[in-house]
Amino acid sequence: MNGSTLRTVVLIALVLVAIALYGATFIVQQTQYALVLRFGAVQSAISEPGLKFKLPLVDTVTYFEKRVLDLDLPVQTILSADRQNLEVDAFTRYRIVDPLRFYQAVGNIALANQRLQSFTNSAMRNILASASRDAIVRTERADLMNRIQTDVNRQAGSLGIEMIDVRLTRVDLPAANSQAVYQRMRTEREREAADLRANGQQQAQTIRAKAEREATIIRAEANQRAEELRGQGDADRNRILAEAFGQDPEF
Repeated sequence: MNGSTLRTVVLIALVLVAIALYGATFIVQQTQYALVLRFGAVQSAISEPGLKFKLPLVDTVTYFEKRVLDLDLPVQTILSADRQNLEVDAFTRYRIVDPLRFYQAVGNIALANQRLQSFTNSAMRNILASASRDAIVRTERADLMNRIQTDVNRQAGSLGIEMIDVRLTRVDLPAANSQAVYQRMRTEREREAADLRANGQQQAQTIRAKAEREATIIRAEANQRAEELRGQGDADRNRILAEAFGQDPEF
């Protein structure tokens, strides 16, 4: 074997070794789980990051997220305990805690989201149906969300998932009901405004009548006082004149 042929053989061998090494190694990131599959069967589940090894051309690697994942749920209509239809908008946050169980139960995020949506919708219907509208909207909202999360988490465990949060972002009456409620509130406000105007007019009339009575009394008292003063003035004048001429004041 001459030198040129030897170099070619060595080069080919190095390329094959590089390909084999490339096919036999893979990297797991800090934010990932990895499952090593051989002909579809799970050989190992890896949660620690770093450079890992597998059989080239035989093993494949599937990755799953370690990070918290979000799922926005479509709006659904729920009947409350006081027989009111409510439109509820919610979202969930979850993470994969058992990649092997997750892979065996659902296999991918899309199917996991479908299952979680079903779990959450069912829990919301069952739990919110036992509460009044006021409790759902204000007084017991946090407690109800915790109960929903607990129920969903119990079911999600079979998927290798842990629920981090279930939150009701919006609870409203349906559009038709909202319009009716708005119209009723508007009518009530208009009636209250009319009552206030009527009361104001009545009070104004009462005040004006009282002022007129007081003014009449004041004018009468003033006229009486003026007459008394005029009478006193006439008497004083006659007395002075009588004294001046030395005559009887009654003259």
